[in-house]
Amino acid sequence: MSIAPAPLRMVEISGAEALWLLESSSLGRLVHPHRELTVIRPARHVWEYGRLIVRAPVRAAAVPDTVTYQVDEIRAVHGTGWTATAHGPVDVLGDADEVAHYRRTLPGWTHGPHDTLLCLHPKTVSGFRLARVET
Repeated sequence: MSIAPAPLRMVEISGAEALWLLESSSLGRLVHPHRELTVIRPARHVWEYGRLIVRAPVRAAAVPDTVTYQVDEIRAVHGTGWTATAHGPVDVLGDADEVAHYRRTLPGWTHGPHDTLLCLHPKTVSGFRLARVET
């Protein structure tokens, strides 16, 4: 006789907890529309001075004024973990010293010539804990 796995549930967390989880990670996904598709790219990030700095393999000109950034840590075997999402206006970093600093300190991927540093100003931060239902 096999034992059925415990059911899973998503538990909404506060924006403050979601931000704390986002800050504790360095790997996420940049999500934005491009033409009629939704583009999702792996990215690296750091939270500094109230700004989310994101390094992503995207073409700077293709990034819209507002993006979503998603981070998670999910344990595949157990189905537990968390997910956090930040959404808001974004700017391409243009200051040469700042760009040089983040290119040195924030490792990232390139896709051909596409290697863009963004500054996301989150207007909303939300998230969920992924948990087992205790019976």
